[in-house]
Amino acid sequence: MIKQGYEDFLRHKTDKEVNNRPVTIVKNSELVEVLSKDVKVGDILRCRRDKELPCDMVLLSSHNPEGDCYVTTANLDGETNLKIFRSLPETAILQDEESLMDLHAVIKCQQPITDLYKFVGVMELHQPGQSGPVVRSLNAENMLLRGSKVKNTLFVFGVAVYTGEQSKVALNSKKKGQKFSCLEKSMNKYLIAMLIYLVIQTCLATGLKYYFNNKDITPKSWYFYPAAEDQGDYSDSVLKFFEDLLSFLVLFNYIIPISLYVTLEMQKFSGSVWIGLDLDLYDEVTDQRAKANTSDLNEELGQVEYMFTDKTGTLTENEMQFRQCSIGGVKYREGDTGLLPCSDEETSEIKLREFILSMALCHTVHVNEDEVDGRARSDSELRRNYEASSPDEKALVEAANRLSIILARGTPEYQEILVDDKLVRYDVLNVLEFDPTRKCMSIILRTPEGNILLICKGAESTIIHKCTSGPKEEVLRHVTDFAVEGLRTLCFATRTLTEEEYGEMNKKLHEAATALDDREEKQTEVFNMIENNLTLIGATAVEDKLQDKVVETLEKLREAGIKIWVLTGDKQETAVNISHSCGHFKPTMRELMVVKTTDQRSCGERLASHHEQMGLDPRSEYALVIDGASLHFALEDHHESLRNLCLKCVAVLCCRMSPLQKALVVKLVKCSPEAPSTMAIGDGANDVSMIQEAHLGLGIMGKEGRQAVRNSDYAFARFSFLLKLLLVHGHWYYNRIAVTVQYFFYKNFAFITAQFYYACHSYFSHQTVYESLYLTLFNITCTGLPILVYGIMEQNMKAKDLLANPRYYRRLNRNSLMTLPQCAYWVALGIWQSLVFFYGFRFLIGDDASLKPNMELSGLWTFGTWVYTMCVLIVNFKLCIETSYWNWVAAVCMVVSILGYPVLISIYSGILWAEKLQISYFSSTTLYFVFFESFMSWSFWFNFILLTAIAFLPDYVYKVSMLYYQQSPKTLRQRASQYHRMFHSMQRTASTEQLIS
Repeated sequence: MIKQGYEDFLRHKTDKEVNNRPVTIVKNSELVEVLSKDVKVGDILRCRRDKELPCDMVLLSSHNPEGDCYVTTANLDGETNLKIFRSLPETAILQDEESLMDLHAVIKCQQPITDLYKFVGVMELHQPGQSGPVVRSLNAENMLLRGSKVKNTLFVFGVAVYTGEQSKVALNSKKKGQKFSCLEKSMNKYLIAMLIYLVIQTCLATGLKYYFNNKDITPKSWYFYPAAEDQGDYSDSVLKFFEDLLSFLVLFNYIIPISLYVTLEMQKFSGSVWIGLDLDLYDEVTDQRAKANTSDLNEELGQVEYMFTDKTGTLTENEMQFRQCSIGGVKYREGDTGLLPCSDEETSEIKLREFILSMALCHTVHVNEDEVDGRARSDSELRRNYEASSPDEKALVEAANRLSIILARGTPEYQEILVDDKLVRYDVLNVLEFDPTRKCMSIILRTPEGNILLICKGAESTIIHKCTSGPKEEVLRHVTDFAVEGLRTLCFATRTLTEEEYGEMNKKLHEAATALDDREEKQTEVFNMIENNLTLIGATAVEDKLQDKVVETLEKLREAGIKIWVLTGDKQETAVNISHSCGHFKPTMRELMVVKTTDQRSCGERLASHHEQMGLDPRSEYALVIDGASLHFALEDHHESLRNLCLKCVAVLCCRMSPLQKALVVKLVKCSPEAPSTMAIGDGANDVSMIQEAHLGLGIMGKEGRQAVRNSDYAFARFSFLLKLLLVHGHWYYNRIAVTVQYFFYKNFAFITAQFYYACHSYFSHQTVYESLYLTLFNITCTGLPILVYGIMEQNMKAKDLLANPRYYRRLNRNSLMTLPQCAYWVALGIWQSLVFFYGFRFLIGDDASLKPNMELSGLWTFGTWVYTMCVLIVNFKLCIETSYWNWVAAVCMVVSILGYPVLISIYSGILWAEKLQISYFSSTTLYFVFFESFMSWSFWFNFILLTAIAFLPDYVYKVSMLYYQQSPKTLRQRASQYHRMFHSMQRTASTEQLIS
């Protein structure tokens, strides 16, 4: 309870940090600071650059005169590129608190929905001198979402529309429920079975007591019957029956390991602390340690079968790097001194300059000039930061910058380029935005010479078909080479337009942009008409930088038997490229596409077609790609077909997903008939839902805020740390907890079953064979400490062996150490050893035979002391056999436990404490000097050795059988070590013989 309270306190602390963030609102023409939890619908907020927005709000104005702003939504959909949002022209001019107080408007909008990309509303503006309000429509372009960050703008003003749990990010979040590990669920089932066993045993003992009480011979037992009858022991009342029932229940209740829960909680809490102290999970760059937000799921780390991972910020670093290019049919790579040809052939300087200039001009990048000390600087001295709607664009502009063609300034109207320390201005006439259907974007510019230039860039599958001239074959070959290296490619093409051509194109662009019906279709048609008759000038190759060791990590996780699904909000093309570069998709896999379906029927047909394809070629490995729209239809009407298809695939990629869809996909697998163990890992607020839905949620301490870390079960800084966490800590924790649980069942059966045997020999009286102190000390002092240390420090295999051989992880899957046969074996071993303890000494003393030199007879407490001593030593020896990792802590605790028992009992039984302390608890003298008298016979020690051998005989036979028929990882490691030593011994022998000869 203390542990749970501590973990709840930590969660409360992080929640309080979010709710108490300062927020600036406009009130009575003044800026007032309030807490984020106090923001109400209708409040006008002023949000500064690089700060998270506290609610969903309609943009009113910004620091920019045009009223637009750039925002990153990495926390929501995983995309780190900038997105532009705009305010209405009527409110864009209101850029201070006083003018905003003069705004009289009403916003009417839809009820809160989960879709991040939809918003429908209107703003009714009441202006002086007008009879009615001016109505302006609002859409997603006017809505800033909670959790996103403002970039490239000093501040924005917005009016709160959805707050708290009604915000879109909150609606996409799943309420956190209690999670239980698979081992804990199995343990609860076995505890229920033990409880049923206890009830049956108690009822059986009570029934047999009344059976023997009613036999004819009982009244003739003159030595106990009269006294027992006087005390009411043979009463047939209902009250007496329940008294007997409860007496046996108390006598046998040690079969339920109450102390198991305390031991497990201490082990789990210590285990979560060790995760934070593991230096292999410490990131020096960010100075962050791994963090365990819960200790209840340590063992679940060793049971993962399906891993659902985000892409951006989890697999990647969110950084693009320009690497190579193809110019005029010649391949180049970027070196320290600029572009270096990859062969002896080179292209002309004019073509080089034209290509780099196209990289610096064809984009929608925003330029920030870094003013460090406020002094005047020349254009060449200014340090610039580039912000782009696409990470590829930013990488290309930065590459052009390094190649001495610098983008100095950029606005929607013009771009200024710094070439050879000269500032050159290009007027922007039109921008043909990128869309996934065309797979390209274009920009139309007026050059300083007055010419009109069209520059187009996009996927090679689109651009090359639009080109009528240029080195198409050479560029296509180079693009193929780049793709094999896992690089992202873009082709560049140009076209010079006449004034007449541009005038006609501009007219058609304007007509399409102002069309009320089918606007997107008309724009696409005009774009395709303009982007024609191009001249291919080259291609670029950009590396989407993966996190360190991502490829190796995914490969080892796959080898460990973990199936990997990538769930991302990113575009299909980007997600597929990353899946190939990180090794999630292999070249040998056949890709199945379920994308761009428009209704349930087409989605169902696509799924059925893929099922048929897999049936015709079942030996091939398949990878599935599905987008958010198709997933929506599949989850509604075809979830069984979708699940069956996905589970047959080696790899699955889901793109353009909402956060809630991520959770639904996790639930789809989690609730399948096989009920596999699932794990979700991500770094942003858009990953919170799937992190909470999965059996195990992991957070990456990345660049997208701390929401994922706060809502995860475990968090760390690097994706590669996953190997140590799962393959090593997961393996250790599961083995420790599984052995701990079964060891408690085993030792309690070995200990308390003797009570039932003694009841059978005592006419089922309530007499205990153990003195009360023995009952008190067994689980606390005599056997508690070694198993506690075992559960904290045991390492059944070395970390380097587990990392080198991920297949060992598979051996623990599906809760393999807590199966019914495994638990039955431990319980059967405990019962067998209890038979050996009890009946071994029962046979030893025979019919009142004396084992003492003075021929005195042994009594009940002597017999109980023998059985108890055997039990304490044997169950501790059993733990010694199971322990693989011995250190001084484990050794000391085992010695203290074994030797502490005789020391405590000697002190207790060697002194009449009632006379010394005058305490009623010590008034009994039943054990006085019994402990010393019990072990004075050499016969006892001989039989102790004999009974120990008999007690462990079944365990020995079982382990020998396992050695030859079902080799465990521990056995394999031991045998490998033996062979290794044997090999080196043979080498040394051979070397010696060679020297002698």
